Amino acid sequence: MAEETIASVLVGETAGVLPLPKLAREGDRLEDVDTPALILDLDAFEDNLRSMQALAETHGVALRPHGKAHKCPEIALRQVSLGARGICCQKVSEAVPFVRAGLTDILISNEVVGRQKLELLARLASRARLTVCVDHPKALEALSAALDAQHSCVDVLVEVDIGQKRCGVQTHEQAVALADLTLRLPNVRFAGVQAYHGSIQHTRSFDERQRAARQGAAAAAGFVDALRQAGYACEVVTGGGTGTALFDAASGVFTELQPGSYAFMDGDYGAMEWGEVIGLQHALFLWSTVISTPAPGRVVLDAGLKSTTSESGLPHVFGHPGLRCTALNDEHCIVAVDVPQASPALGEKLRLVPSHCDPTFNLHDELVGVRKGVVEAVWPISARGLSR
Repeated sequence: MAEETIASVLVGETAGVLPLPKLAREGDRLEDVDTPALILDLDAFEDNLRSMQALAETHGVALRPHGKAHKCPEIALRQVSLGARGICCQKVSEAVPFVRAGLTDILISNEVVGRQKLELLARLASRARLTVCVDHPKALEALSAALDAQHSCVDVLVEVDIGQKRCGVQTHEQAVALADLTLRLPNVRFAGVQAYHGSIQHTRSFDERQRAARQGAAAAAGFVDALRQAGYACEVVTGGGTGTALFDAASGVFTELQPGSYAFMDGDYGAMEWGEVIGLQHALFLWSTVISTPAPGRVVLDAGLKSTTSESGLPHVFGHPGLRCTALNDEHCIVAVDVPQASPALGEKLRLVPSHCDPTFNLHDELVGVRKGVVEAVWPISARGLSR
């Protein structure tokens, strides 16, 4: 195809060429939604939102859901409308579509290093209330200088390492020194600490996860006490995630929680022990079509690694216990048929539960919201690819 013809296809009917058909439209039946598609069961999704909001309110802590889980401003707006204090974003560029959509209280739950990122952050801080994590004095100085140049300001959280062994200061003395530095620098205000322990979020055993969460909360409390003794009140002690939200909410240490996946319950979280306290259910699915039935005991779907990821395991076929995903290729999912009578027909569409929702969202432009088999909404995943 000639280069000018490719360009004309991209601009669609304005160039007299048939445009790419829409993935889905409001009012479509689910059966008519093209594949692969990322679909959201709105009833389950809304139940999940209410459950986590209720947990936070019961324990008197704030909920600040993580936007990195979905990168979709429409989802964040619904979380805030139910009572969430604000949202988290993991990168500065990721926050831009959320600010454009009217989200005005955002925690950049990460360190921000580099001139371009800091300049963007400083500009965003004039349009929304931003909070930023720091764990190094030079990073704090560079942040202050960028903000001063734009005449904007942010709240600062000292990130503390409570066992993750990733970012965060290692000692109480380092935390106090960073708090001291905020007093000497313009345009930054010390607000508290971030204490996130991501590696325990996916611990399968309920009891083991609870023990690890208690140890993390105790470590966080140690940092908070050291700062308090140095004269710094921690208004915010933020952290936690979907896996430890139940324990962190009741710890008496955290003032806000940062869960993200709870709204969708991917396969990895779904495989964990939850007890009977929080009723979370699968809401996110990859809609896929059987495109080949090459041999007894095997069918092939049209959704592969370009539609979901496998670092947390293979997806599973929802609602069909006789079917089992065995491999993901670039464009295909191989499914074993363990029960012959359960074999789907050519052209049949199936729901897959992604094993890890965050990178799966990042592979799609749109999210199709479905209620009782009918498309109710199609939401852009506006922050897709914004990882700077």
